[in-house]
Amino acid sequence: MSKFAIRLLTLAMFSMALVAAPLVTKAYAAPDSDAPPPSSSSKKAKKKTSEVTPSIKDAAFAKGYRDAYATIYDRNDYAAAIGQLKALGHDDSAAVANLIGYSYRKLGDYKVSQIWYERALKADPNHVKTWQYYGLWQVEQGNREQAQYHLNRIAALAGTNSEEYRSLAAALGKPPGTGLVY
Repeated sequence: MSKFAIRLLTLAMFSMALVAAPLVTKAYAAPDSDAPPPSSSSKKAKKKTSEVTPSIKDAAFAKGYRDAYATIYDRNDYAAAIGQLKALGHDDSAAVANLIGYSYRKLGDYKVSQIWYERALKADPNHVKTWQYYGLWQVEQGNREQAQYHLNRIAALAGTNSEEYRSLAAALGKPPGTGLVY
C-alpha cells in the first residue's frame, strides 16, 4: 500500500472513532433500564457514513421520552404523559407502550392498560419492566396466580435480586384484598 492510502485509511478510521465516541459514551453513561429505547428504524445492513451519527429525529425522540418519563414519575400527570408518549410515534416500542399502560393503570383504566401492556410484550417479550408493571396490574386485579407467573418470568430474565423482582414479590407478599394500588 502506498503511504497516501495508509494515511487516508488512518484518517478514515480516526474519523469513525470520533463519530462513534459519543454513542459509546452515551451507552455506558446511562445504564438505566428506563432509558429511551433505540429507534425502531435501525437496520442491520451496513450504514452509510451519514447514518452513523444520531439523527435529529432520534434526538427529538429521546428528549420527548425523557420529558414523558418526568411527567409520569416526577409530576404524576399520567393523562399528559399519555399524550406525550403517543405523540412520539413509537407505539410499537416496548418501553413506550409499557409507560402508556402504566399511565392508564394509574388513571384506573385497567382495560386499556392491559391492551398496552400486551402490546409492549408483543414488541419485546423480554421487557422486564413490562413484566413487573403487568404483574402489579395482575395483583391489583386479584389475579395472584398470573402475577406469580409474571414474577417467575422476571426471575428468569433478570434474576431474583433485580428491583423489578423485589417490587412484584413485595406486592404478592401482601395479603389479598388489602386494596393497595401499586
